[in-house]
Amino acid sequence: MPEEEPQAHGPPSLASIFRAFLRLGLTAFGGPAMVPYIREMAVRRKAWLSEDLFRLGMAVCQSVPGATAMQAAAYVGLRCRGVAGAFAAYLGFGLPAFVLIAALSFLYVHSLDVKPVLAAFEGLKIIVVALIANAAVNFSGKYLTRTTDKLLALVAGTILGLEGNPIPAILGVCVAGIFIYREYPGGPGPARAKGKARVTYKPLRTLVLLCLALGLALAVLFLLDRALFELAMVMIKVDLFAFGGAYVSLPIMLHEVTTARAWMTPEMFMDGIALGQVTPGPILMTAGFVGYVVKGLLGAVVGAVAAFTPSFLILTAAVPYFDRLQSSFVFQRALRASLASLVGLMAAITGRLALVVDWDVFGVCLALAAFTALRLKIDILWVVLGGAVLAALFLQ
Repeated sequence: MPEEEPQAHGPPSLASIFRAFLRLGLTAFGGPAMVPYIREMAVRRKAWLSEDLFRLGMAVCQSVPGATAMQAAAYVGLRCRGVAGAFAAYLGFGLPAFVLIAALSFLYVHSLDVKPVLAAFEGLKIIVVALIANAAVNFSGKYLTRTTDKLLALVAGTILGLEGNPIPAILGVCVAGIFIYREYPGGPGPARAKGKARVTYKPLRTLVLLCLALGLALAVLFLLDRALFELAMVMIKVDLFAFGGAYVSLPIMLHEVTTARAWMTPEMFMDGIALGQVTPGPILMTAGFVGYVVKGLLGAVVGAVAAFTPSFLILTAAVPYFDRLQSSFVFQRALRASLASLVGLMAAITGRLALVVDWDVFGVCLALAAFTALRLKIDILWVVLGGAVLAALFLQ
């Protein structure tokens, strides 16, 4: 691949990458909404990447599974300093969210007998329904543009709504999409950057080594603690199917931790989603909450690491070959189908979680107010915090 336009001061150090993304991670509320801030830092202020190169990165991040903002951070680090740079950016960006979710999980587990806390979480359950409903509406406007899209969404949503496993549903829809979406013949993808960066690592060898390291870590968990091993495998599965961003992980995570394994109730899972929203970072960090409930602090570490590792590996492998990936009609059709299916999954999880809320007049009004605020683009953090305060005042 052609070399990147030379940077004025050479490539940044790993410490500089870590510090820059740690600062961003401290205020990384809103998930994908952080991408413009990453661009401002990496392209405008520090000139680590060109504008074209950053745009190409966003096309990559939207085409592979994982939390979009985390993937964007890793992409910047990858282009600057290879795999080590990607890891430094990933760690720096995600660390504040993990520390906060672990601390809040501890407080949650040890404070459930306090009436104001209980009332606040009842309100947060209502807010979570509004949050996911809003995400479903956003996704539907983007991905359900034709009758075919809507039918595939309906199939996937119906399976989850009947408490079926969403993973076979996603796979089936993707296979169907290969034959249905014939208007995607393949060919050059839309995102082509001038002055692409040189890949400073051997992607296949690097991927093999990283997968071997992951396999070794899983083998150690299997030998030492089967519960932690199962937790890691669940979160790996969740991340592998999170095409379209971290919100897509929620239906799969809900099925795995409440229906398939009964690690927690749907109500407790909703509390975890709420904690994931009041902390910076992607909502996928709810995996840390699940891990804490299952196995304490060590479980939180294992859950969070496992929930972000597969997408990190996929990004690392995909970047050097993205042009070929974009030109594959199989990939483009399957991706289109998976994005349609995620809308159905989001609608289904909205319905399932709404069924576990004890609705009354206050709850209905709170849900409508939260949904309206989100449609008006009011910051998620203020919606969540406002809902918790109102619930603590009026639901005791």
